[in-house]
Amino acid sequence: MGRVEAALRELRGAQKSAKGVSLYSRFVNRPTGRYLAAGSYALGLTPNQVTLVSAAFSFAAVAAVALAAPSWGLGVAVWGALAVGFAFDSADGQLARLRGGGSAAGEWLDHVVDCAKLTALHTCVLIAFYRFPEAYGVGTGTAGAHGWLLVPLGFQFAAVVTFFGGLLTEKLKPKPAPGSPAAAPSTVRAVALLPVDYGVFCLVFLLLGGGKLFAYAYAGLGVVAGLFLLAFLAKWFRELSAVPR
Repeated sequence: MGRVEAALRELRGAQKSAKGVSLYSRFVNRPTGRYLAAGSYALGLTPNQVTLVSAAFSFAAVAAVALAAPSWGLGVAVWGALAVGFAFDSADGQLARLRGGGSAAGEWLDHVVDCAKLTALHTCVLIAFYRFPEAYGVGTGTAGAHGWLLVPLGFQFAAVVTFFGGLLTEKLKPKPAPGSPAAAPSTVRAVALLPVDYGVFCLVFLLLGGGKLFAYAYAGLGVVAGLFLLAFLAKWFRELSAVPR
């Protein structure tokens, strides 16, 4: 316990800026990841091993969505596995900072797993709609049922482009000068970002037993993701247009 407590104390002072982070990530996922990072440190795990633990939980949930008929119990299990996977996704970076810094290979692995997770999750919702159309209330053998298959494709497009666009923007923007004060996080922005926070998105899977309720809630979040993508693209292009070449 002493090793875990010492790691927790050190991690509290080594957190990333909360700027541009939603309330869920700031007050739920990062603190949970901090405890997981401290426990992983005590067990002697490496950041890459923690990334693979995150992937195991996430892809187990993804497979369950595609393979199992929807039910309330399945929804709780899927949400739980996705939430734990997301917390471990936060823990790997915190563990890297605790151990003195990460590696290029570790950062690459983390981002590849994140991208694969996003792509696979929406693909498996599409598979679920195709395999269990009546259970999800999306019809069977009709144009409407086929139209519902476009919803996960659109959601996937918005999620992946947002992920890649945000990552590339951070790489292209000039780094702040060493020692410059970090910008204060905005509570309004943190609340506004909740609808597109991955952890909040995972909550929709609690509705898997609700059939059409899940389908409509999922589609609604997909529409929100599309609107946020348009806003993000305009913001990022404007910011990068001001960067001298």
